[in-house]
Amino acid sequence: MIYVEIRIRGSLDEVWRRTQQPELHERWDLRFSEIVYLPRPHESAPQQFSYATRIGFGLRIRGEGESEGSRAGADDERVSALRFWSRDPKSLIREGSGYWRYVPTPDGIRFLTWYSYRTRFGAAGRLLDAMLFRPLMGWATAWSFDRLRLWVEKGIDPGVSAERGLIHAVARVGVALVFLYQGLVPKLLYRHPTETAMLIAAGLPAPAADVAVVLIGLGEVAAAGVLLAAWRARWPFAATAVAMAAALAAVAWTAPGTLPAAFNPVALNLATAALAVIGWVAGRDLPSAARCLRRRPAGEP
Repeated sequence: MIYVEIRIRGSLDEVWRRTQQPELHERWDLRFSEIVYLPRPHESAPQQFSYATRIGFGLRIRGEGESEGSRAGADDERVSALRFWSRDPKSLIREGSGYWRYVPTPDGIRFLTWYSYRTRFGAAGRLLDAMLFRPLMGWATAWSFDRLRLWVEKGIDPGVSAERGLIHAVARVGVALVFLYQGLVPKLLYRHPTETAMLIAAGLPAPAADVAVVLIGLGEVAAAGVLLAAWRARWPFAATAVAMAAALAAVAWTAPGTLPAAFNPVALNLATAALAVIGWVAGRDLPSAARCLRRRPAGEP
C-alpha cells in the first residue's frame, strides 16, 4: 500500500481540473509520460484510459485503466477511484487499484491518494518491489504531489520545477564532490607539499602547518557532508561562495606563485563559487517529497 497526502492552498475546482484532465495530469506526475482518455461507449460507462511511462533508452512501459467515477461526499468532498493494469511484459506492475480524495479545508484542499498493486515475476518481482520499486513509487508520488502544489499555489510550471530540481542536484553534488576530493586527497591521504607550503608562506611554522592541513581537510570533508545532509538548505551554497572568494584572496596574498600554475586556485575557486551560486539560485521553491504525509492517519477510510 502507498499513501501520500499534501495540503494545497487552492480551490477544489482547480486541483480537480489539474488532476483529472489528462493533458494537465501528465505534466506534473512523474509516474506518467502520457495519459490518453479512450472514447466512452455511453455516458454512464467508466472512463477508460491508456498510459505510458518512459524508463530510458527509448523504452516505455504501457498500461491501461479505468476511472470508476467520482462522487460528492460530506462538505463537498470528492473522490476519484480507479483500477489499472498492464499487459506489457516489461512492467513490474500487473494490476492495481486506488483512489484520490479531495477534502476541502479552511485554507485549501487536503489532497491524498491511496493505492496498491500486484506484481509479476513471482518471488523475484515481490523482492524487487519491496526493496526498490515500491519505495521509489512512493517517493515519485510524493515529489509529484509537491510539484502540483507549487503549480497551483505559486504558478510554477511543472517543467520548470523539474529543471530547477535537476540543476540544484547537479550543483549540490558537484560542490560536495569538490570539497570531498580537496579534503581527502591532497590534505588527508597524500599530504601534498603545496598544501603545507602555502600555510608556511602565510607565516605558520612547519609543525603547525602540518596540523592545519589536516584540520582544513577534515573541515572540507565535513562541508561535503553538510551539503548532502542539508539537501534543501540554501545557506551552504552562500557559505561556499563566500569561502571560495576569501580563500582565493588569501592564496593570492600569501602564495601568488601558485596562481599561474596549470592547475591553480583561480580556476578551482571561481568555478566552485559559480557552481554554488547556481545551486543557490536554483534551490528556491523546489518540489520535495518530504512535504507530504506518507502514512495514513488512524481512522482514515
